Amino acid sequence: MEFFRIRRDIPFMKHALILNAISVITFLLAVFFLVTRGLHLSVEFTGGTVMEVAYEQPAELEKVRGAVAALGYSDVQVQNFGTSRDVMIRLPVKKGETSAQQSEQVLQALKAADAGVQLRRTEFVGPQVGEELAADGLKALAFVIIGIAIYLSFRFEWKYAVAGLIANLHDVVIILGFFAFFQWEFSLAVLAAVLAVLGYSVNESVVIFDRIRESFRRYRKMSTVQVIDHAITSTISRTIITHASTQAMVLSMLLFGGATLHYFAMALTIGILFGIYSSVFVAAAIAMWLGVKREDLVKTVRKEGDPNDPNSGAVV
Repeated sequence: MEFFRIRRDIPFMKHALILNAISVITFLLAVFFLVTRGLHLSVEFTGGTVMEVAYEQPAELEKVRGAVAALGYSDVQVQNFGTSRDVMIRLPVKKGETSAQQSEQVLQALKAADAGVQLRRTEFVGPQVGEELAADGLKALAFVIIGIAIYLSFRFEWKYAVAGLIANLHDVVIILGFFAFFQWEFSLAVLAAVLAVLGYSVNESVVIFDRIRESFRRYRKMSTVQVIDHAITSTISRTIITHASTQAMVLSMLLFGGATLHYFAMALTIGILFGIYSSVFVAAAIAMWLGVKREDLVKTVRKEGDPNDPNSGAVV
């Protein structure tokens, strides 16, 4: 399916050096903010108090957040679970107060706004549990990256695996850099979004790599640069259709999904935008600089005849 077709190839690789210089600067800035500011981790990672309360009528989450924020909690998570009348509240650790004191203060504030609210459960999540979640999250991220590298190596060639891996790490670090710079809360939902972006980005890279391999087979007189430009140009319509529809869905979550989905959708929004950029201007350019050529992707087979005759072979 194509909305349009560009008849003349766009010389993307002509500007690869400038565009990748921008990528390097952005990447280094992201690393700088991660080192100097760090991530603002949520209760799941740092530990805190989890409360479950029930209302007689469907709960108004904004009013609940306002009541809890009035107690001095700026990073509180409030969301429905089960039904619209059940609410889960995650409170960060507060110095000088126990978990029981925190939950009692919050419950009194909620009852002041609605006397019918009832406390169903309160639980303290220790820092050790948070450390285990952080470690498990890093393992999951590492396994995904390793899996992508292995897949690209078998599907294409090691040069493409290196290019795709760098492009994917580029996306992940930039997302984390945004969260470090703005000190947005990094939760398990955001980690899930980062893992989703990894898969999304590698899919775009695979589409372009596939078209490069196809172009190598079809256009024998084209140089490597011309083949890459042609492959990217011929997939532009598909890229616009795919990413515009995906971005529209993610933006709807960002704008109308409320506070619960806000940072999850924010991570996806940043990841999709930079995923398109990295697949075109980072992965393809790195593969070009690594010296990818027709022989890497198009195998040589022998025609019928003397197997020892060097002239009896043909590239297909």
